[in-house]
Amino acid sequence: MVLLHGGRQVGKSTLAQALASGPHRAEYVTLDDAAVLAAAHVDPTGFISRFSGPVVLDEIQRAPELLMAIKASVDRDRRPGRFLLTGSANVLFLPRVSDTLAGRMEFHTLWPLSQGEIEGRRESFVDAAFAEGAPSRSIVAEPWPRLLERVLRGGYPEVVTGEAARRHHAWFGSYVTTILQREVRKSHTSMRSRRCPGCWCSSARARARS
Repeated sequence: MVLLHGGRQVGKSTLAQALASGPHRAEYVTLDDAAVLAAAHVDPTGFISRFSGPVVLDEIQRAPELLMAIKASVDRDRRPGRFLLTGSANVLFLPRVSDTLAGRMEFHTLWPLSQGEIEGRRESFVDAAFAEGAPSRSIVAEPWPRLLERVLRGGYPEVVTGEAARRHHAWFGSYVTTILQREVRKSHTSMRSRRCPGCWCSSARARARS
C-alpha cells in the first residue's frame, strides 16, 4: 500500500482521483463524507473487507482506526497496489501509526508546485549545480520584483491557477487562520483562537531575525 501525504490544499485528492479514474483504476472513497466516515468508525474491519479490488481512501487521518484493519487485510493478501491512502502530513504522528505501517507501506510526499511545474518546463538547476565543471549555459538573473512575486505566491495550486491567484494574500491569511484554529481546538488551549495568527506571525519574525 501507498500513503500520499502532504500539506492541505497541495492537490492530494485531485491527484488520487486522477490516478483512480485513469491508468490505475480503483474505487475512490473519501472520508470527508459524513456517512462514509461514520461507517468507518463503527466497523473498521467490515468497512475494509467490502473492497475486493484496488481502492483509494482519501483523508485517512479522519479514521486512524482503519489502519489496523488495512494492516490485517494486507497481511492476508500481499498483492501490491491494493490501497492508496491520502492524508495530511500529521497522519504520520497519529498513535500507533508508525508501528502499524512499518514494512507494509511506501510513503510519498506531495509538495506544492515547483516553479518549473508552474511555468511548464523541465527544471535543471539542481543537476547543473552539482555537475562537474562550469554550467554549460548562462543563468539569466530574475528581476528582483519578479523574484519576490514568485516567493510570495508560492506553489499552492489554488493560488497559482484558481480564483485565489488575484487575492493570494487573503487566501494565505485564511489558510493560516483555519489551520491554527484547528490546532488550538485539538490542544484544548485557553488562548483565544483569534489571537493565534498574530502570535504566530510574531514568532516567525523573531525567528527570522535570529
